[in-house]
Amino acid sequence: MSQLDLARLQFAMTSIYHFLFVPVTIGLSSLTALLQTAWHRTGQGDYLRLTRFFGTLMVISIAVGVVTGLVQEFQFGMDWSAYSRTVGDVFGAPLAMEGLAAFFLESTFLGLWLFGWDRLPKRLHLATIWAVAAGGTLSAAFIMAANSWMQHPVGYALDASTGRPQLDDVWALFTNPVFLRGYLHVLLASLVTGAVVMLAVSAWQLRKGAAPDAFGASARLALVVLVPTLLLAMLVGSELGVTEGTYQPMKIAGAEAQWTTCQPCSFSLFQVGGGNNDQTPTKIIAVPHLLSLLATNHWNGKVLGLDQIQSQYRQQFGAGSYVPNIFVQYWSMRVMAYLAVLVLVVGLWGLWAIRRRTLALSHWFQRAAVWVVVLPFLMNTAGWLLTENGRQPWIVQGLQLTRDGVSPSVGTTTVAISILVFLVLYAALAVVAGVLMTRHARGGLAPGPAAADSPVPSLSY
Repeated sequence: MSQLDLARLQFAMTSIYHFLFVPVTIGLSSLTALLQTAWHRTGQGDYLRLTRFFGTLMVISIAVGVVTGLVQEFQFGMDWSAYSRTVGDVFGAPLAMEGLAAFFLESTFLGLWLFGWDRLPKRLHLATIWAVAAGGTLSAAFIMAANSWMQHPVGYALDASTGRPQLDDVWALFTNPVFLRGYLHVLLASLVTGAVVMLAVSAWQLRKGAAPDAFGASARLALVVLVPTLLLAMLVGSELGVTEGTYQPMKIAGAEAQWTTCQPCSFSLFQVGGGNNDQTPTKIIAVPHLLSLLATNHWNGKVLGLDQIQSQYRQQFGAGSYVPNIFVQYWSMRVMAYLAVLVLVVGLWGLWAIRRRTLALSHWFQRAAVWVVVLPFLMNTAGWLLTENGRQPWIVQGLQLTRDGVSPSVGTTTVAISILVFLVLYAALAVVAGVLMTRHARGGLAPGPAAADSPVPSLSY
């Protein structure tokens, strides 16, 4: 493998690992805030115990997410220094905002929430957990602004002497059409992930018969959040596809392995062939007009084919292949979509059980809810593969190719050794985080005060 291949592999590995914890953090912080708000308003001790229980899972996720996020920052200088030098004047701005504003906001109020239980007034302490949730969502906004600029560069001007882009309109980063829909999609996916984690843990506890009233309440909260949020995420994801079809038509055409221009265009549930070297795929169960709707919002919308876009890009940018890995693009789209439907089915099943008041007695649903916990992580990973693979061979769409962004002074051997080191460290971190979260999730609720005016002991994590 070349230095470019290894550098891409390393960044993909660390990014996917990091993003396993980001949606859990964002989702669980908001759900924990809702639980504490319920305790604040009702004074029921079960809500306090649930707040402390799921708050511990949130803290573990934050700790691992911070560590793995820092590693990604270092890679911009280690493996991608040419990229950093070229676009650092633009890309560095939202990253600096994330570190100086969002991260410090989240970490400061997390400390106040952890150690302020018996020291801060209840209302002020409640505000701290909402501030933690706000910090997480704000952090995601800055990161997504930077990533969206790579997908659709805006708000910059090329320096006449260096040829490098320089930021001349910071607000353009946050009004970027790709950012507006992509960021909302990430927030909704995070809430879905947090809700599924809460549902799975609650279902596990209900199967054990542990604190059925308390975990029945957390399961109901998770389901009430899960179903409408997932439906909204599907809608926003569809609109994001329209936006990307406008600015990154190669990404959308690749998601259907659509080599020729079509109007109207069908969407295949499955297909045989259609990879990088096979331009004659056999569509299986093709849904008429669906690709036109997803890509253009019109029943008979026109979708450019890969061959036509490739020809346009060669005329615009020069010789070379601008087609991404079609196999990854096609199946990432379907893994994300099909698993989302499966999660929705389980969520609707749970709402039906709530309506029939059989949630605590439905053992088949509880088994399904426990196992469905892996699906959001697969969906999130597939979504990022769809987004990032679809941009290739660009590291910044239309401005810099990925091959031009690697560090010229770092050799293949150095990158390979660092991959092995990261692999060992991340494996150890996965074991530690997995053991901590699993052991806590399987444990019972800690005893807590039964009334709102009872003293609340400090939490120990």
